[in-house]
Amino acid sequence: MVRVALFVLPFSFVALFSLAQNPKELPTRVAIARLEKDIPELLKKADIPGISIALVRNGQIAWSGVFGSMNAATKKPVTSETVFEAASLSKPVFAYGVLKLVDQGKLDLDTPLNKYLGNNYDVVDDSRINLITARHVLSHTSGFPNWRDNDHTKNLLIHFNPGDKWSYSGEGMVYLSKVIEKITGLSLEDFMQQTVLQPLGMTSSSYIWQDKYDTLKAFRHDSFGDTTGRWRPTVGNPAASLTTNAVDYSRFIIAVLNGTGLKKETWEQMIRPQIRVTDKYPEIAWGLGIGLETMTEGTYLWHWGDNGDGKAWFTAFLPHKDAIIYFANSANGLSIAADILADGIGGNHPAIANLGYEKYNSPAKLLLKAILTDGAPKALEAYRSGRAKDTTQKIAELAMNDIGYSLMRIKRLDDAIEVFRQNTIDFPDSYNVWDSFAEANMNKGNKELAIKYYRKTLELNPGSENAKAQLQKLLQ
Repeated sequence: MVRVALFVLPFSFVALFSLAQNPKELPTRVAIARLEKDIPELLKKADIPGISIALVRNGQIAWSGVFGSMNAATKKPVTSETVFEAASLSKPVFAYGVLKLVDQGKLDLDTPLNKYLGNNYDVVDDSRINLITARHVLSHTSGFPNWRDNDHTKNLLIHFNPGDKWSYSGEGMVYLSKVIEKITGLSLEDFMQQTVLQPLGMTSSSYIWQDKYDTLKAFRHDSFGDTTGRWRPTVGNPAASLTTNAVDYSRFIIAVLNGTGLKKETWEQMIRPQIRVTDKYPEIAWGLGIGLETMTEGTYLWHWGDNGDGKAWFTAFLPHKDAIIYFANSANGLSIAADILADGIGGNHPAIANLGYEKYNSPAKLLLKAILTDGAPKALEAYRSGRAKDTTQKIAELAMNDIGYSLMRIKRLDDAIEVFRQNTIDFPDSYNVWDSFAEANMNKGNKELAIKYYRKTLELNPGSENAKAQLQKLLQ
């Protein structure tokens, strides 16, 4: 495992300052030592090929490091020049650029966006488009879905009255970007380069593919550690297409922590709760383009990134201007988030629990590894024995289903069938587990069993369009 410490700020300044401010704060040298010790083992346990990570203390980059490989097949190592997909960490950077336009008086946060655009975008016959503002989009209260279903309609639907509740939406960001392009006369990439990336010195970052990325961009990897290619966006997407690395992205985080580049009142709105996200975790809120954890010790800024086989995360503690930022070239990248935060910044972080990503050492992850090694029958027998002694080891329905589909993707159909069978035993009243069980049997060529289980699906959920369609094909 390649490990390179790229930059370390002298302990005498950062750590002593931190300890003076808060005796309970994790000393910088301790955080660095933990990260350097734990990351190689975390990558190994989580089947993550490579990572780029940075630690910010008191508004400065205190340490950065690169670990592992940018391509598991070639073993080419991650270096300080390697760039990763930011995924949804694209959104806060875009939001910062939008707020700079607000400061210039070119955009009002509370003016309906279609007044700037001059049309209703892709919304048809819904007057609520006349209500959606930049504030709604940046706080994820627009009413738009995350992404529309292009298989069914081009029309963009509004699912609730703007401002009524929080619902994460990439579509809203794209809509806002069209407005920004209309106002400025620039493409998203040119706007972001001129307004944010170049002024902050983010020289490795771009919302579109650059020729230099041919040798610099990390490859995606699936949950088994196999290479799955690279995304080469030719048109910028404000919600997902930023390419960057931890050091570059730290420059943006530092700007936000310091409140630089924005007027004080605009910056305060960015980091102020606009809406609460969930009743389950009332500490989680959303500002303008950025997630918030409003804890007793102070406010944390945070965001996650998930482009499937590439993941990213940052958490920043506003009172002390501390942060941890990392990018991973793996579908498993967020399975280590809790450990990285514990090592690098400390504190309690309900945002991780709310998202629900499986930890690398969760019962579901361990069962999948056991199946790959020993086969499903033996692994499931051990799983049933273990959970009989400890009920906390029981795997949730969706997590077990995910194991089955992971096995289907690598053509381990017999193992997948056994996993889905276990799920029907554990959750017999769930139509979804029977639907998955039917699908696996259909793919295996077990026609009669597939018919039987799709009928069971319809018995539990008569409205299942998928079960109806599959049955029709099977009965032809």
